[in-house]
Amino acid sequence: MIRARPRHTLNPIQLKRSFSSTSVRLIIRDISDLPEKIQPTYQETRNNDLLSLHWPSPPRNILLLKKDHEPGVTESFLSYIRHLHSSYSPLSIILEPHVAAELHESLDHPVFTYSKDAAQLPSSTGRDSTSTIARTPHHTSLPAKVDLTSTLGGDGTILRAASLFAHAPSVPPILAFSMGTLGFLGEWKFHEHKRAFREVYVSGAEAALQQREGDRGVAQESERGDWSQVRGKIMGSGRNARVLLRNRLKASIHNSRGGGGGGLPNEGSGRTMHALNELILHRGSSPHLAHLTISLGHSPPRHLTTTLADGLILSTPTGSTAYSLSSGGSIIHPLVNSLLITPICPRSLSFRPLVLPAGTVVWVGLESSSRMEGVEVSVDGVRIPGGLEKGGWLRVGGEEMVKAENPSQCVDDSRAGSGWTGGVPCIVRPRGGARADGEPVGGDAAFFKQGSEDSWVGGLNSLLKFNYPMGEEDEVNGDDSK
Repeated sequence: MIRARPRHTLNPIQLKRSFSSTSVRLIIRDISDLPEKIQPTYQETRNNDLLSLHWPSPPRNILLLKKDHEPGVTESFLSYIRHLHSSYSPLSIILEPHVAAELHESLDHPVFTYSKDAAQLPSSTGRDSTSTIARTPHHTSLPAKVDLTSTLGGDGTILRAASLFAHAPSVPPILAFSMGTLGFLGEWKFHEHKRAFREVYVSGAEAALQQREGDRGVAQESERGDWSQVRGKIMGSGRNARVLLRNRLKASIHNSRGGGGGGLPNEGSGRTMHALNELILHRGSSPHLAHLTISLGHSPPRHLTTTLADGLILSTPTGSTAYSLSSGGSIIHPLVNSLLITPICPRSLSFRPLVLPAGTVVWVGLESSSRMEGVEVSVDGVRIPGGLEKGGWLRVGGEEMVKAENPSQCVDDSRAGSGWTGGVPCIVRPRGGARADGEPVGGDAAFFKQGSEDSWVGGLNSLLKFNYPMGEEDEVNGDDSK
């Protein structure tokens, strides 16, 4: 009799196959999993029109945006993310949906994003682009989650970042690195990213630590975060990040008459939109000129003029160097709280650009006698579906930026701790240069010297080539190649 060979019973552990260990990837999480945002304060500084950034606790959620279709920018973008993750953990990185899908496999840690359908944005093609397809440039969860925004690209990328908060009453601070075609708004160079982010991240930390050391409330410390992990990065109370608060336009479209005096709608009706750069009305593909009526003031407004033109530009001081400048408009310093009306190819040569106080309410209507059914409307390059119809009105005014003496006076509860409402906080580059390794020329004191608003003058010279004699550009630029 042949005895069958007994089968060996294997230990369940022996059945497991050994795989090479790899980092966990392919994880994209929704921003709903993130904690609520931390709201910084903006404090006045002596002998300086800029504000000082102060965090009550370390920022946790950072939104990163980059210029699309640029391999060099993408490579720097990945390097930036890896530096933030390794040096400032736990810091949650929020990316645009298409960027998260593109890059998450190149990272060894999870990233966060928001709903793709709710926030489809156009590709940035510059500050004066108006050929964008209609999109919805915001997401309802972003304003409640984002502590800080950082961009790598040109001015179009910064505008895209601001557009994400076009329907929000407040915008998180924006740290921009110039890597695009036009970099008038983005003052930082990418080789400075380590020092720049450290400056922003620990801004106000020393004051917060001193206050908490004097406080005996341990519950608040554990609730809002711990500054002890960044003690080695703190650079002193005099070296807080400087913020330029750029004002926005506040606009609403009223295509159905709403019972206001003189055929105008009620001021409180219509959905509110915000523009950092400009708001444009244009005849589009119509062969006819737009017949526009302009009135100023609250109800009842006072008639200013009626014009036949290709369109009209209403811009902020920030947008005065974009499409408005190309149309013959004035250049306005960003610290001048105002709005600018610039006609686009008007039939009458007597209609010149107008600079008005930011508190002025401007009503623009498309006359019922116009030969077109409507005009196109775009906000920071994003076309608004439906535009302005015949007989409709567009209400535009400057967004109010007020420092309330009592925090309870703030309109936006999310900024109740700061006393400031309105505007886009842009982190500016301090005066003083930096070497190729990002370290400052002349030391920290020179790098953080006050008076950084002068960078606007330098940017203007670079943009418009002021003081550049004909044929001597290389010498002005300091070309020492000879």
